[in-house]
Amino acid sequence: MLALLDAIDRGELLAEPAVVISNNEHSQGLVMAKERKVEAICIPSQGKSRAEHERLVIEQIERRSCRLICLAGYMKLLSSEFVQRFRGRILNIHPSLLPAFPGLRAQQQALNYGVRYTGCTVHFVDEGCDTGPIILQAVVPVLEDDTEESLAARILEQEHRIYPQAVQMVLDGKFKVEGRRVIKRV
Repeated sequence: MLALLDAIDRGELLAEPAVVISNNEHSQGLVMAKERKVEAICIPSQGKSRAEHERLVIEQIERRSCRLICLAGYMKLLSSEFVQRFRGRILNIHPSLLPAFPGLRAQQQALNYGVRYTGCTVHFVDEGCDTGPIILQAVVPVLEDDTEESLAARILEQEHRIYPQAVQMVLDGKFKVEGRRVIKRV
């Protein structure tokens, strides 16, 4: 989220942030958004059904007529109803070269598997876990002495670079989706 706001501030991402939503009232994202004068709200999920929580999030998104939903650190699968409502408008960033190492702890998965390269992926969200059409990817070498933390730090640098690029590409409509492929148009 911070990388997207930074890219907007630098004029590299031509967008207007509508709202930052978190289910955690102590989220650093909410604090950082408020510091940048971006509306930030907490919609707690604890004690609510998934359907009720998503309904409250949908209300906030639709109230602001958001063109895109950019997930950052969102660690839950969205329901098929949510995905269908906003299909083609939900983006996610994942710390691996999908389809390799979906889900949690992707960096540790890469280390455990012994790959020489991993990276990050920006993709459209579909009903699966990190299975949506891939928009952009960046490759990061895995070093002999890497730990989960050191690898995650280098991947994060690339995430901050490609997420704003992918968001701008989608906002500009400079792509088409054919099956599972996202094809960039010039």
